[in-house]
Amino acid sequence: MSKLYVRVDDRLVHGQTIVAWAPTLKIQEIIAVDDVSAANSMLKSIMTMGVPKQYEAHIVTTAEAEKLLSSDDGKTKLVIVKVPHKLVEMKGVLKGCEHVYLGNMAKRADTNHQMTGATGIFYLSDQDVEELDALAADGFSISFQQVPNAQGKDWSAFTESLKK
Repeated sequence: MSKLYVRVDDRLVHGQTIVAWAPTLKIQEIIAVDDVSAANSMLKSIMTMGVPKQYEAHIVTTAEAEKLLSSDDGKTKLVIVKVPHKLVEMKGVLKGCEHVYLGNMAKRADTNHQMTGATGIFYLSDQDVEELDALAADGFSISFQQVPNAQGKDWSAFTESLKK
């Protein structure tokens, strides 16, 4: 039976993914989902050149990711997206994932919430918060955590801090 983990990190595939997350979660397949990167052969090559052969790596469009995730091949997979909204788009194929880890997400024009510290730097818009809240209410386990050996912060603790 396949296991699925999800990470929101606007850098997609990078050193932390390969050195820390993949071994800790016993990942066999990495699926980075970004339509822009998937359409750029140079970006795809740069992102995958540092991935050891023991991991099957894909830089794919949303549609391609949904196809890759639609069957149970018994592999442990890590899906990486740049922004929380992509999780909403892919909710159907991500349902039942083990955990959603929020990593790094750079500041954007619409962001007005910030999580910093041991969890890294993560900026969220009101829409991001609403969408992650909806996913949490739908049963997704979500936390901020930059690397596996750092203490994470549960999504509910973050939303409680917004009410203060």
